[in-house]
Amino acid sequence: MAEFRMPSLGADMEAGTLVEWLKHPGEKVHRGDIVAVVETDKGAIEVEIFWDGVMGRQLVTPNTKVPVGTPLAVIEGVAVEPTAPSQPLAAAKPAAPAPARKEARASAAPGGMRATPAARQAAAERGIALASVKGTGPGGAIVLADVEKVGAAPTLRIGLDLDKMRRAIAAAMAKSKREIPHYYLATDIDMARATAWLAATNAPRTPAERLLPAALTLKAVALALRKYPKFNGCYREPEGFVASGAIHIGTAISIRGGGLVSPAIHDCDRLSLDEMMARLRDLAARARDGRLRSSELADPTITVSSLGDRGVDSLYGVIYPPQIAIVGFGRVAAKPAVVDGNVAARPVMAATLAADHRVTDGHIGSLFLNAIADLLQEPDKL
Repeated sequence: MAEFRMPSLGADMEAGTLVEWLKHPGEKVHRGDIVAVVETDKGAIEVEIFWDGVMGRQLVTPNTKVPVGTPLAVIEGVAVEPTAPSQPLAAAKPAAPAPARKEARASAAPGGMRATPAARQAAAERGIALASVKGTGPGGAIVLADVEKVGAAPTLRIGLDLDKMRRAIAAAMAKSKREIPHYYLATDIDMARATAWLAATNAPRTPAERLLPAALTLKAVALALRKYPKFNGCYREPEGFVASGAIHIGTAISIRGGGLVSPAIHDCDRLSLDEMMARLRDLAARARDGRLRSSELADPTITVSSLGDRGVDSLYGVIYPPQIAIVGFGRVAAKPAVVDGNVAARPVMAATLAADHRVTDGHIGSLFLNAIADLLQEPDKL
């Protein structure tokens, strides 16, 4: 027997509201299944189960707000309860996403209407306009049961609650700057070999199959973390730094209107470049549609942010606690460089590191950045 608890979906989350149960007592559950929807400051997130068993007694009723770690339900038939999945830095490779119910964030229409992922999916399948549905969830949110009570009608597309998301981001960043002693480093990376290799690799491919520079930079960071694992983990009181056994890179994704999320791509060091690109495309599409999963938000072990496609030369990130580092990449731009004793224009990209001085220092930070640069000189080996 095991207890399914209110997950922690970020250092800034102290409590969450159980919006609805998607599994009921007596139903079998499997690792990776979505079993509940939880409302946080970042929206409504689909929460996965991390072991096989049977849904037992549910301890918290919908519309109830409880602190992180509160038992929500009993899962029967579990021999040994694994490490709490609500904490980041899980060493084991997570299960593949469940095929059903992939909506992951409640949305708000211009009039303030909100709906849970399961409700939106059911409404779309049945041709029900959410504007016609009266919500009985927290704050008037529309839940699955509300949709099931309504007949068919034209559908209505709704968007994300960006104001609420921005407030959550601001709270997390303020906490980071108050509590984490940041230090910052920067270096320029010669991207001539990487850009030439990308051009040759992409030439015979269709646009949908082509690799973007982000796939190379993510893989280079992941491989560099193998050599310098002190940048891959979290810092918690009172134990201090805890290294992760897996490399789950949080990828900063901007959302139209001012939102920002950094969901994780799991086990980045094990992915091929084509697999990395596929994960990036999938994650970006789902993030902008509000369809993320709890594991993608709970367990990044480091964050990578890039604003090169926005014309930014370099950026200095703010660490997202409890992580202890963030890597930034700017645009690739032509700059003068000495090559074989001659000055020539070379494609150069600025890479930056913001790291926690309680765990590392500038010396090891410079080695880490240089390792990333060296890996990008051999893109065919990434």
